[in-house]
Amino acid sequence: MSVPLNAPALHPMLREWPVTARDALPMALWSAAEIAAATGGTASHDFQASGVEMDSRDVKPGDLFVALKGEAMDGHKFVAQAFAKGAVAAVTDRPVDFPHVLVADTTAALHALAHAARDRAGEAVRIAITGSVGKTGVKEAIFACLDRASRGAAHRSVRSYNNHVGVPLSLARMPARAKFGVFEMGMNHAGEIAPLADHVRPHVALITTIAPAHIENLGSLEAIADEKAQIFTGLVPGGIAVIPADADHADRLIAQAKACGAKVVTFGRAKGADVRLLDAIPAAGGGSLITADLGDIRVCYTIAEPGEHWITNSLGVMAAVRAAGGDLAAAGLALAEMGGLKGRGARHTLGVAGGTALLIDESYNANPASMRATLKSLATTPATRRIAVLGSMKELGDFADAFHRQLAEPIAEAGVTHAILVGAEMQALADELGKAATPMLGKGASFTHCETPAEAIAALGQYGLVHGDAVLVKGSNSVGLGKLVSHLIEHARG
Repeated sequence: MSVPLNAPALHPMLREWPVTARDALPMALWSAAEIAAATGGTASHDFQASGVEMDSRDVKPGDLFVALKGEAMDGHKFVAQAFAKGAVAAVTDRPVDFPHVLVADTTAALHALAHAARDRAGEAVRIAITGSVGKTGVKEAIFACLDRASRGAAHRSVRSYNNHVGVPLSLARMPARAKFGVFEMGMNHAGEIAPLADHVRPHVALITTIAPAHIENLGSLEAIADEKAQIFTGLVPGGIAVIPADADHADRLIAQAKACGAKVVTFGRAKGADVRLLDAIPAAGGGSLITADLGDIRVCYTIAEPGEHWITNSLGVMAAVRAAGGDLAAAGLALAEMGGLKGRGARHTLGVAGGTALLIDESYNANPASMRATLKSLATTPATRRIAVLGSMKELGDFADAFHRQLAEPIAEAGVTHAILVGAEMQALADELGKAATPMLGKGASFTHCETPAEAIAALGQYGLVHGDAVLVKGSNSVGLGKLVSHLIEHARG
């Protein structure tokens, strides 16, 4: 790295920051010298960055802005906006009128920074998570467990930063002092998981389950299992593969993990699982009291999250925490306190006519397995009326009609009073529910099919939410049902 002795003065936008704002910046994550050394670039100024960001809209004071170039967008166009939001420097492939590190390729520079972060936190145990359902929730749960035990020394990927950009960005944000790093990995095409695993080089790799998510692009459950199993190719020597014993093609996953030299730990209800469910008793608030056998010990803990799928998820969390050397007692406390995530199970109490109603926000994602699991959870939720607003499940290809039709049975089993179906793909389910010869819904129940969230809001308004209602909102993110959730929250009675 070289810092010119006659480096130009700070840009006026930086000089305008009040002293108190500069002094309040978080602890430094990267210095100019460290960034230049990691990327092979040249720094225009000396600086210290407290964070790393690639989206100018999300920049916070003290961030390093990486100007990535994509097929449709060039981050260099937003350098000024990033500095207006408080960036202290940028990584660019051309000189700019702001403090920057000049590199040949900004994407390659982000990868290099990610690898440097991984290597400098040499004591940190890295955990990687993938699977067809439940990746983000399980990632957050493992993080909560390890962060509690390490008193804030755990790091994780935020939101769903699980792709070819999000994973290296999450790595680049990992502090040198971190004791644990938890990273989510997603895919929708073959060949995407292995490069992500190679970035992280995890000590522990967990697969939540195998289900027909993205089957449009992969073609079969076997192909989905094979792609998810690529996470094991990145394991460090002696790494541990945590595998769902109850999942489709579990044997296939185990074989591929062993072929990568991994030690295998299984979890689930299956008799031979290494972390095996012994008992699950309903707990106050909708969660469960779990007793599990870990081979040499038995543990008892409470999970706050409702639903049978979270019972199984918690077993995977405990298996991963133990594999990472975490504290199981602290993990149990963290699981008891963990609430639902926005769009992924968050529960809201709405003020309505006569009292309150429950809103279950699952608006971020949906596939056949998660739809069934969530409807099964709805069935156990105390309610006067159960209303389900269900959006289309995407990326199912030629299987779409069949998978949507198959939701008729779990809807009926959940005791849904009113079903509002949103999106073109939901027409197949509407047709199934509408078959006069085999009515799926109970007496007095109804359904309606809408094309847009706005139409769904209007349809829901016709039912007039009242005290005791439970409203489930679930669909693929692209359907936009988050708008309906926001509308209900904003218009709830105080």
